Amino acid sequence: MGRHTRALRSVADPEAVADAGDAHDDLAKALYQEFGGSLMAFALRLTGQDRQWAEDVVQETLIKAWRNADKLDRQPEMLRAWLFTVARRIVIDGWRSRSARPQQIEEIESDAICVPDESDRTLAAMIVYEALQGLSPEQREAIQQTYLRDRTVNEVAATLGVPPGTVKSRIHHAVRALRRALRERG
Repeated sequence: MGRHTRALRSVADPEAVADAGDAHDDLAKALYQEFGGSLMAFALRLTGQDRQWAEDVVQETLIKAWRNADKLDRQPEMLRAWLFTVARRIVIDGWRSRSARPQQIEEIESDAICVPDESDRTLAAMIVYEALQGLSPEQREAIQQTYLRDRTVNEVAATLGVPPGTVKSRIHHAVRALRRALRERG
């Protein structure tokens, strides 16, 4: 017989201990020493390896044992069965309450909320529009067809009725002029 089992048995006789509070405390310690490791492993499996939750389950199980010390059957196999049943029920209750309750989120300070500011995008679009206005109509058309309408050089050449080399030349000169105009505008 192990020393923990002896501790469980010595606590089994309430008349052997003068103070019932000490008996309950001794029982709780003995239960933890005897069953704590296996109860923790069991709780870890039930909680999906959530260590913090499993520790809470073990603690709550031992508290229930302490509260019900006068009613417990002190045979080790009966105590083990009772503890594991209580732990399983605690986990089941935890799963139920987690699924029934909406997930809690932290309050966000209104200063921390980022609202997209479209002013930069609008300003950039205005600058590009002004720069496009500085191009020749042919260059502007080549840029609009290739970059804005996503057409190939050959498609633009066919639409405008000019050779593909001419479209490439217009795009090349237009892009250089746009870079220069955008650099000037900052």
